[in-house]
Amino acid sequence: MAEWIVVIDDDMVNLKMAGRILSQNHMRVTAMRSGRALLDYAKENRPDLILLDIHMPEMDGFETLVKLRELEKKMGFEEIPVIFLTADEDQASETKGLSLGAMDFIKKPFVPEVLTLRVRHTIELIRLQRDLASEVKKKTWEVERLSLQVVKTLAEAIDAKDTYTNGHSGRVAKYAREIAKRFGYPEKKQDTIYMMGLLHDVGKIGVPDAVINKPARLTDEEFEEIKKHPVMGGKILQNIKEMPELAIGAKWHHERFNGTGYPDRLKGEEIPEEARIIAVADAYDAMTSNRSYRRELPQEVVRGEIEKGKGTQFDPVFADIMIQMIEEDKDYQLREGGAQ
Repeated sequence: MAEWIVVIDDDMVNLKMAGRILSQNHMRVTAMRSGRALLDYAKENRPDLILLDIHMPEMDGFETLVKLRELEKKMGFEEIPVIFLTADEDQASETKGLSLGAMDFIKKPFVPEVLTLRVRHTIELIRLQRDLASEVKKKTWEVERLSLQVVKTLAEAIDAKDTYTNGHSGRVAKYAREIAKRFGYPEKKQDTIYMMGLLHDVGKIGVPDAVINKPARLTDEEFEEIKKHPVMGGKILQNIKEMPELAIGAKWHHERFNGTGYPDRLKGEEIPEEARIIAVADAYDAMTSNRSYRRELPQEVVRGEIEKGKGTQFDPVFADIMIQMIEEDKDYQLREGGAQ
C-alpha cells in the first residue's frame, strides 16, 4: 500500500512541487494550505506522515503541531509523525520544533532525493517503533498470563492443605473481582484484586495441617495458630516488589469494619478497600461451602448473615453489592456446588 502524506504549506508552488516529487515516487499526497484545515482533516483521517510548513498566516506550524497533539490525545489517536518544512537556517526554530515532537526538518526549496528519502526513512522508523511496541505488549501479556498460571497453581496448593476448601481461593478471587467490577474499578484493578483473592490465604502454608483439617472445635491455642496466617501471608507477599499490593488482601482480609478483627484491629476506612472487598467474598464462600463441621448454608441464611454483618463485620457498600449478587443468583449457582 502506498504511503500517505499530507503536505501543509500556504505557498501553492511548494505544495505542487512536494506533491509532484512524492507522487512520482508512488506516494499518495493530500495538499492543504493552513493549519486549521489540517486540524479539521485529522479528526477523521490518519495519514502516515505530515509535512508541515513553519511560517504560515493565522496559525504557524508550531502552534498547529501543539493543537494536533492535543486533538490526538483527546480522541485517543496514535500520533501522526510530523516533519517541518522551512526555508530558514535558524537553529532556534529547529530546537523548538524537535522539542514539540517533530521527527525532522526538510529545507526549502526541495531537493527531490532528500525529500523522498527523509519521508521514507521517517515512515519506516515509525513503523519499526510501532512493531516493536506491539511485540513488547505481546510479550508483557504472555508474562502476565504465565504469572497468573503460577499464582493459580500456588492457590490450588494452598487450598489442597484443607480437605474441605478445595477451590476456595479461586472462588473468592472470582467473587472479589465481580464486586470490584460492580463498584466501578477499571479492568486492570479488577485483575489485581483477582490476584489478591487467589493469594489471600497464602499464609496458611505455615499453619499445621492438623489444625486446618481438625473436624472438632479448635482450642484457643489452635485458633491463635490460625490467626497467624494473615501476618504470615503479608510477609510472604510483601517481598514481591513488582506487585506489593498483593500483600493487602492476605494481611487484612480478617479485619472487621467495626475494629474487632485481626491482626491489627483496623476499623472502617483504615482497612484498605481491597481487603474489605475480599472479606465479603471470603465470608460468602465460607458460608456457601461444605466444612468439616457442617454442610453449606441455605442461600437465604447466607444473605441474612451478610445483611446482619453490615457495618460490623463488613463494609456496608461491599456487603450490599454481595447481597445484590445473591439476589440475582436465583438458582444458587455461585456457591461451591453450583455451576461454574
